[in-house]
Amino acid sequence: MSKSKVTLLQVFKTIIWPRKNILLVGLLLIVISRLAGLVLPGASKYLMDDVIAKGNVEMLKLVLLAVAGAVLIQAITSYILTQILSVEAQRLISILRSKVQKQVLRLPIRFFDNNKSGALVSRIMNDVEGVRNLVGTGLVQLVGGVLTSVICMVLLIKISPMMTLYVLVPVAIFGLISLKAFAKIRPIFRERGKITADVTGRLTETLNGVRVIKGFNAEQQEIKSFELGVERLFLNVKASLMSTSLITSSATFLLGLASTGIMGIGGYMIINGQLTFGEFLAFTLYLGFMIAPIVQMSNIGSQLTEAFAGLDRTEELMNMTPEDDGTVRTIKIGAILGDIEFKDVSFAYEEGKEVVRNITFSAPSGSVTALVGTSGSGKTTIAGLAASFMTPQSGVITVDAVDLAKVSLDSYRSQLGVVLQDDFLFEGTIRENILFPRPKATEQQILIAVKAAHVHEFTDRFEMGIDTLIGERGVKLSGGQRQRIAIARAILADPRILILDEATSNLDTESEAFIQESLRSLMKGRTTFVIAHRLSTIRQADQILVVENGNIVERGRHEELIAKKGRYFELYTYQARI
Repeated sequence: MSKSKVTLLQVFKTIIWPRKNILLVGLLLIVISRLAGLVLPGASKYLMDDVIAKGNVEMLKLVLLAVAGAVLIQAITSYILTQILSVEAQRLISILRSKVQKQVLRLPIRFFDNNKSGALVSRIMNDVEGVRNLVGTGLVQLVGGVLTSVICMVLLIKISPMMTLYVLVPVAIFGLISLKAFAKIRPIFRERGKITADVTGRLTETLNGVRVIKGFNAEQQEIKSFELGVERLFLNVKASLMSTSLITSSATFLLGLASTGIMGIGGYMIINGQLTFGEFLAFTLYLGFMIAPIVQMSNIGSQLTEAFAGLDRTEELMNMTPEDDGTVRTIKIGAILGDIEFKDVSFAYEEGKEVVRNITFSAPSGSVTALVGTSGSGKTTIAGLAASFMTPQSGVITVDAVDLAKVSLDSYRSQLGVVLQDDFLFEGTIRENILFPRPKATEQQILIAVKAAHVHEFTDRFEMGIDTLIGERGVKLSGGQRQRIAIARAILADPRILILDEATSNLDTESEAFIQESLRSLMKGRTTFVIAHRLSTIRQADQILVVENGNIVERGRHEELIAKKGRYFELYTYQARI
């Protein structure tokens, strides 16, 4: 995977500039807040030199009024600032999460084969979290902090140029240390995102496979695996803490040196009458106001570095080529008849390792094509190519004489139905799972699908019927029940092309008899591809393709292939003996 590095210009164009109005309001508010904050050190000079020294009570009232007003302004601006920017930051996070999730769902099937779902969840949810520091108070505080420091520095020079010069030397050294440290931290934060995704991915797998874990008494090895992942995360955090602690400790040391020098120089100047006590107090307070944002910048700098590291990882996903980006698949196909043709098609998951090679056959509209062969022979790959889950490396697949590689996926897949061996059911009710392909289907249409797939055979025994909750991945149902719901879902979808991958594999003999009947009505008039190890399920197919090592070695109807006494005959008679 190529590593993307997000630049400041990209962030400015895509994140900051579209929100310039809100950020300008935020900046204005923080300027008002910081200027109000400077009233206190300014007032302290007058308190010492004019009020206390001269006993001026009237001026005391004015000083107190000015300080109280400034504090009120700070409180109000701080509240509004948080409301405006924090809300906008959270809105941006939700927009980016949706954007990343949309991009991930548009990626090809092979991407999901190579990535853990839990790791992808982490990337969608966590990697964009850091942007709150770009749009939220982080960036504005950074700009506000710089502004405050500059204003304070001007006021410090006005009080004492010599003391100010002495302060600026350690501040400059601190700035250089910070820049070096942040450059080192960014790759650490980037790696942290990867580790977090890996640990989350493994944990998700552990929880999903808890029955297998308990069945093999493998809890200890899963605990160990998670502990190792958590340890990697700890070591990463430890590495970043070393860099941030270097910034913090150098700030403490260098600014402590500055404060010590100021005490000496200031004390000497007061003794010699070059500085009033009020000016010295104002200088030390202004110094605090100048230094506080600089120290705070180290924290904000870490947050911004983390934000950029997260955006780097997000950018990696956003730069991946979706399976249909609208540039190649430009043909919007209308209602199809379902004539599918493979012409000399080859496909490899890894370069140089072809899974199917030189496959040629026709599946006329409304016909049933059965794919048989041993595990790993290439049957599922051929069905996946027909479903447009993959695009062939060579050769052409056509639908109604149109090159499938040029047909937009939404226009084709809207007319496709699939029933897989390990069919996925979503958490929710049986009704919601059946409605999945057509959420607006009528009660009558649902009823037809339920009866055709014989789902009512078991839902009638449930108190809530088809509104029964089935748990995550349908865990509360048997394999046969899940399969029947998957078939009902396909019936409701009313597709022109149907892919049945081991559609009867999870059924007992009684259920299979029900399903064979409903599959016959489902397949009627539709171009169907059937993959089955149980050869009894495909005897009525219009054509049977025997696939071995990625090649079609035999083709014909059941009776023809039995009469040939070739590979199909071997497979069929072997199963009959079992």
